[in-house]
Amino acid sequence: MEFTSQPALIWFVIGYGIFMLILGIYYSKKITTSDDFILAGKSLGPIVLMGTLLATWVGSGSVTGGQNSLAYSFGLWPALMSTIPSLIGILTIFLIASKIKNYGKHTVAEILEMKYGKWASVLAAVIIILAFVGIVSYQYQGLGFILSVSTGISPEMGTIIGAVIIIFLATIGGLMSVAPTDAASAFLVIIGLIIALPIAISMGGGWNEITSNVPESHMEITGGLTFVQLMGYYLPTLFLLLGDQNIYQRVTASNNDKTTKLGTAGWIIGLIIVTPIISILAFISRSLFPNIDPGMAVIALSSILPIAVGGILIAALTAFIVTTGNSYLLSAATSVIYDFFSKYIKTDINDHQKLIYTRFLIPVLGIIAFLLTMYFPTVLSVQMYAYTVYGAGITPALLAVFLFPQVTKAGGLASMLTGLVTTLVWEIFYLEATGINSVIISVPAAIIVLIIVTIFTQNKNKGMKEAAE
Repeated sequence: MEFTSQPALIWFVIGYGIFMLILGIYYSKKITTSDDFILAGKSLGPIVLMGTLLATWVGSGSVTGGQNSLAYSFGLWPALMSTIPSLIGILTIFLIASKIKNYGKHTVAEILEMKYGKWASVLAAVIIILAFVGIVSYQYQGLGFILSVSTGISPEMGTIIGAVIIIFLATIGGLMSVAPTDAASAFLVIIGLIIALPIAISMGGGWNEITSNVPESHMEITGGLTFVQLMGYYLPTLFLLLGDQNIYQRVTASNNDKTTKLGTAGWIIGLIIVTPIISILAFISRSLFPNIDPGMAVIALSSILPIAVGGILIAALTAFIVTTGNSYLLSAATSVIYDFFSKYIKTDINDHQKLIYTRFLIPVLGIIAFLLTMYFPTVLSVQMYAYTVYGAGITPALLAVFLFPQVTKAGGLASMLTGLVTTLVWEIFYLEATGINSVIISVPAAIIVLIIVTIFTQNKNKGMKEAAE
């Protein structure tokens, strides 16, 4: 089937965009402190918390990268199995949610600083910027795909417009407006995907017709990928989620421990509904549109569905992409201001100035994110880079704070530095030559270094203490 744009869909995108803008402006008026801007005044209830957790995690990374690209490029089973790392990560967050909330910090770097000292905070801020700016960049690309489908403009021009929209919405309202918008987006996405699924199967000629039109390898459990290649796609997702600052901020922003548990449980249920449907829709798209960019798989389906269904679907996808972009852009700016600027450049900064500087920095980082879209060839490639930089550089040391209290300052710092340097070196010099994603090397290296350095420094400290006595 030949892919063509569907201009009528733009009205659904515009309609939902206006709704998000009105909601953002309304909640932005409630912001009086930096806590309101970054942690929504720690006022999130269970429904809003569930919605914002789901919308933050299932953004362009799922609907243009992740499950979408895996299903289109390799088949249904690799995409469906990619939900498992997310579920493992969410269950882990569920178990330590109370500890996260009790820390009450704005950023994960502040948590790391309490355990490992100021250099851990600085290093974490650098890692977060490198990772989150990358994540924001492919939200722009996802929105660019949507605008291309619905207007006929080029994906490149759509990416520019998408960048402007995401930067503007992130700047005006912070988490106070992002969280309620996330919640509305999450429920719209669930409704849109459920309605679209049976109709898409019918449009594809039924399941037998769909499966007959894809390559044979797409019907295999592994999709023709080796175990190492599959882990190269799955492990970045797991290790980003386990330490994702956005998730930690939202847990901290809940109004009590009960809300945290209910919101996290709802997040699990939402993920179980949403991600398999995204995988199936992208698989159907592979049957119907065998020659499009993998990142456009689910989005392209909206052009052949009945206009009302396609409109709801594309509005829902727009919602997830925009809210995820807002969240990661806000989080990156927060790290710069709280973990670097206010500690080492302007130490006498007051709360109002933090709010002003954070809002000023969001567009700066947003422009850097746009420039990054020119470097990576696909959404999936930048997604794997961004997830691994964060997952290897921060997550092992961060989880050790909650699960391995014996970890030493030297162990945590060595782990963070190892994860960051190994990822960057592998991405620059070895990824293209080997075809192996950097996560296979950098995450194990970060964990091994954390354990070995901790054991060595524990013994050394113990020996020094005994000698002193």
